[in-house]
Order: sequence, then C-alpha cells, then structure tokens
Amino acid sequence: MTETPVPVLMYHSVATAPNDATRELSVAPEAFSEQMALIGDLGLAPVNTAALAACWRTGRPLPPRPVLVTFDDGYEGVHRHALPVLAKHGFAATLFVSTGWIRGAHDTGGGPDAMLDWDQVRELAATDVEIGGHSHTHPQLDQLDDETLRHELIHCKGIVADELGTVPASFAYPYGYSSRRVRTAVRETGYAQALAVGNDLARRRQGPYALRRVTVRRTTGIEEFERLVEGRAIARNFARDRALTKGYAMVRRARQVRRKAIRSRV
Repeated sequence: MTETPVPVLMYHSVATAPNDATRELSVAPEAFSEQMALIGDLGLAPVNTAALAACWRTGRPLPPRPVLVTFDDGYEGVHRHALPVLAKHGFAATLFVSTGWIRGAHDTGGGPDAMLDWDQVRELAATDVEIGGHSHTHPQLDQLDDETLRHELIHCKGIVADELGTVPASFAYPYGYSSRRVRTAVRETGYAQALAVGNDLARRRQGPYALRRVTVRRTTGIEEFERLVEGRAIARNFARDRALTKGYAMVRRARQVRRKAIRSRV
C-alpha cells in the first residue's frame, strides 16, 4: 500500500502587529484567512493531530487529501483571528499550549506576546480544535535533566486536564527539539503522539513521536503556501532552514557534552 504523506502546517501567532520576538513566526490575519480559503478551494480535508495518528495507528483510512493546521505556544490571536476563520470553513485544528504561558492561575509570566487565557482555550476546545501539550515553560527539552524533563511534561499534562476536563493526547516539542530520551519520556507521560518540525511532510514511517511539520511564516506568500500544502518543492523552500538547523544542532550537542563533563567533575 502506498503511503500518503500529509502536510502538517505549523503556525504560531496570528496578529496584526506582533512584537519583535514573535514577528518572524507570526502570520497576518488577512494572510491566514487567504490561506484557509485556499485549503478549501483545493479540496483539502483538515484533520487534527489525534485523528491523523489514530488512522495511521489502526490502519483506518484518512480522508482524501488530508492536511493539519497546528498552532504552537498559545497566542491570543489564535482565538481572536484564527478561530472565526476555522469556524467559517468548518476546519479542524490543533493548538499546543505552553501552560506556563497561558494567562491565569498557572502563568509564569514568560509569554513572549499577548497570550490566551484559559476561558479562551476552553472556547477553542469547544469547537473542533484539539488542545495538546507543549511543555510548561517552553524549554529546550533535550537540554534538561531527567527530573526537570518529567516535571515539564507531567505538569503541562495535568494542568490541561484540570482546566479542560480532558487529558491531552498530543504533544509538540518546543523549538522542535527532541531526542530518543525526550521521545521516550513523552510516551511514558501518556501522550499518544508528538510533532516535531523538520520542515517536511509527515509520513507514517516517521513514527508517532517524530511526525514532521512545515513552518508558515509572515513572509510565506500564497504561492509558496500552495506549494507547501500540495507537497511541492518543500526541500528547496527550507534548504536554508535545514542548513542553519544542522549547524545549531552541532553547537547544542557540544554545549550538552560540556555540561555533562562539568557535572561529572562536581
């Protein structure tokens, strides 16, 4: 049986005037509306993360031409700007929340821009938006010790369950960073699937804890967006990103080795 790759779109902020910290990964409301209209015009079928993973896990068929619309972090514009557009088209989506960035009782004050509050998250969950976990304070998970890693995962899951009355089934790695140790911890915490970045189409053979996504930015024009959702020229579109990612990965590994060496001498 031929495997059908699936475009999983990674959004962050949807905002008219984002701050400098979120500008590159934000999308203008008008652009988001145009992009969702194109998905409808192309006859694509948005599903959420849990639905995609469940079909691949059980062998149930996916709808023709599936696509995923995902949002990371929990920016207020997802409720203000994205939700009305999703509702207009009847599209499913997934929102991955960093629970320490959501305004309310658990807020650590670390949110980089205007963030959702829990009432808004509940309104999103009451529509066809799956709410997943994205850690508590949005750290680079593969740089944490085991105890801190488990706390980030368990605390996030517990807060979402307490606030929404539903245990989150899906997870997205902050910054896209993971490792075998992190993926194992995510699975042992009880998440059934997790999304990375990778800027590639998602495929079943990637496994349920390393599904890849493509990044939608403020600079993503409608022609480039059409190529992304149709799975065309993705390697070319993200060649610079991959080169930078590989270089930074080498730096991060070197830092991690140095930290381990320092801890072993203490």
